[in-house]
Amino acid sequence: MKFTKKMYDAELRKYYFSMKIFSKFLTKKWTVNLLNKAMSRDKGKVIENLQCEEQFIPSKNGGPDIRIRIFRPKNTNKNLPAMLYNHGGGYLSGNPEIALDFIKDIIETRPCVIIAPDYRKSIKNPYPAGFNDCYDTLLWMKENASSIGINPSNFMIAGHSAGGGLTAAVTLKARDTKDVDIAFQMPVYPMIDHLQNTESAKNMDSVPVWNGKTNAFAWFHYLKNTKGEIPHYASPSLNNNYKNFPPTITFVGDLEPFKDETLNYIEALKNKNIPVKFELFKGAFHGFELLAKNSSIGKKANQFQLDAFAEYFDKYVL
Repeated sequence: MKFTKKMYDAELRKYYFSMKIFSKFLTKKWTVNLLNKAMSRDKGKVIENLQCEEQFIPSKNGGPDIRIRIFRPKNTNKNLPAMLYNHGGGYLSGNPEIALDFIKDIIETRPCVIIAPDYRKSIKNPYPAGFNDCYDTLLWMKENASSIGINPSNFMIAGHSAGGGLTAAVTLKARDTKDVDIAFQMPVYPMIDHLQNTESAKNMDSVPVWNGKTNAFAWFHYLKNTKGEIPHYASPSLNNNYKNFPPTITFVGDLEPFKDETLNYIEALKNKNIPVKFELFKGAFHGFELLAKNSSIGKKANQFQLDAFAEYFDKYVL
């Protein structure tokens, strides 16, 4: 099937050609490295009216110290609920600072502390490096809850795209190990299926932003040091046991490669009677609510995730 500009939401069409060009930059190591270098300029950037910190915490797996960002409301003395936020970027790129708008909106919706690791990226450090950094950050949150000023249980986990994949993976391991109590998770349009055998993953080689070619490039680099059977924590769609999963919030556009794997994930959770809040946005490419946040469909998606967050926060955290 050929995907054309006219198939996209009217307000998203102006991004169509520029984002198709952008997707080509995500299939070469040198351009990804250049993108990461450009993004590094925002490291340490703060959010106005929030308390913003940077710390380096120890790895539990022999890796380097993990840079984390901590965001909290100002002038709050009591312990607050906490969220682990894993940024997106195809496991290849990005840092916590690319998600400052989301972090600000979440904290303004319900007072909480958001801790976001700058996990290792797959070009230089493939799986399990980035996953370990995220899970180690979650364990650090629990072990240091008192000094951080957060509640030691009922953690929330969220992330977009590859960060959604890491969210699903960290949640899966927390379920398996019972190391940490997870109130709910938000794996938004998650990157969770390395097999890339769904119809949307196979057929969307030419769509904007993220397509089958960028997906294949990213999964190759994420799993390039993995020998033998692929672990479920590397590719969470391999998991077939969804018993005792936490409530889940997610959404996805219908014109992006992650559509089907997101739908499959949601159906697997529903089959185990796990509470789910989900929306499928028609005519939307990957990351549309970030690139076109002022569009009607972008505003609707962002409002959906904030409303769902508030509902689950009130129901499962407080």
